[in-house]
Amino acid sequence: MTRFVGAIDQGTTSTRFIVFDAAGEIVAIDRREHAQICPKPGWVEHDPAEIWRNTVATIEGALAKARLKAADLAAVGVTNQRETTLLWDRETGAPLANAIVWMDTRVEGLVQRFARQGAAARLREKTGLPLASYFSALKLVWLFENLPEARARAEQGKALFGTIDSWLIWNLTGGSHLTDATNASRTLLMNLETLEWDEELLRLFDIPCACLPKICASSEIYGDCIAPLEGAPLAAALGDQQAALLGQACLAPGQAKNTYGTGCFLLMNTGAAPRASQRGLVTTLGYKLGSAPPVYALEGSVAIAGALTQWLRDNLGIIQSSAEIEQLARSVPDNGGVYFVPAFSGLYAPRWRSDARGVIAGLTLFSTKAHIARAALEAAAFQTRELAAAMAEDAGAPLVELRVDGGMAANDLLMQFQADILGAPLARPQSLETTALGAAYAAGLATGFWRSEVDIAAHWRCARRWSPRMGEDERARLLQGWEKAVERSLGWES
Repeated sequence: MTRFVGAIDQGTTSTRFIVFDAAGEIVAIDRREHAQICPKPGWVEHDPAEIWRNTVATIEGALAKARLKAADLAAVGVTNQRETTLLWDRETGAPLANAIVWMDTRVEGLVQRFARQGAAARLREKTGLPLASYFSALKLVWLFENLPEARARAEQGKALFGTIDSWLIWNLTGGSHLTDATNASRTLLMNLETLEWDEELLRLFDIPCACLPKICASSEIYGDCIAPLEGAPLAAALGDQQAALLGQACLAPGQAKNTYGTGCFLLMNTGAAPRASQRGLVTTLGYKLGSAPPVYALEGSVAIAGALTQWLRDNLGIIQSSAEIEQLARSVPDNGGVYFVPAFSGLYAPRWRSDARGVIAGLTLFSTKAHIARAALEAAAFQTRELAAAMAEDAGAPLVELRVDGGMAANDLLMQFQADILGAPLARPQSLETTALGAAYAAGLATGFWRSEVDIAAHWRCARRWSPRMGEDERARLLQGWEKAVERSLGWES
């Protein structure tokens, strides 16, 4: 019997392939970054062909490090950046254009068009999502309206739509056009109750059924892989945040996790029924394991978190590597009155303000790059606090504990500040690769490598906890400064 499971973790800035053992421990990992293509202000694109090349390279790299063959893997799962949208040719497999990334804002005009048609309330009712540039359907409409013959080819089934999971599954299986229910739930096209493409919404956006992938469970055998994973079954797919929910073993209603990646994503398991948000959060699918009933979640999304550290590195040159930001931020005792609102793509939950843009507020001659670095870290914590407050109101109870993961969760300074400004304890697991681990769990469950969710829960281990140390007066002062800075970011774009 094989003793390993593989997971492809295709994120906004990089692709990883990770091999896990039966205890959920990492055996080998390989990673490649891909280009962030920004041809115009507000536009963000990825080259799907580059993503696939990097996926192949990371698979080969990790297997070589582990001295394994693909046939040594009991199963492989996929987890991916969500909402990022592309079209490709059914015959050649070639992308028709670059993928439009989830944070891209070029479709804001379409948001206004469909809002004038009165679509927002119906979309929220059927999909759990607001009408916003974040989600896939509007990106697909833009492609249809701007790529010659794209809609006609889609109607004939010659051009295929997918999010990144579908693109990877297509290439991994040699032509299976599939998606899972968690990714489908982020398109504005799937009915959250039936987990099927909704005919009314397809008519609303004028999207032909012929171009859509089949919706599958998050954990089921999709088929056998071809090279570079020939010999291994492909058995799972989940959007990255839902995968992290599973990887963090948030298996009971009320359990919540926050992932500090390119953006920040706070999800709470709400059980077997979707719960409508009254505070600006998203109702989404948590996961669907085989034939078991679906599990739903409340989600709050922040567009820019770790991406801000990357921006300080690449655009301003304040740091030379992302790892330097904690040391720079620690060189000052506080933010010196500086606040950074990274509304580069507007503000997502719970405010949903597409007119906002990034601002650095409170600068004086005393301010240094260290204060800006500290303000950049604190921005992730302030935004997470907004999400947690909204979630507590929706759930009718405060967060008892927040499980944290993602690259920024390794930053101890940020984690302590997060606990302080949140007023609640944090728990960081031994492995921060919970997104890939969730995909591995789902694949392993589909193939019998793991027997049940009990096995998953047993693997979760806490590496460190943080408790709030900040006084109420200091917390209130900082939150007041943040609110003033956010107000100054609003209304920038008409």
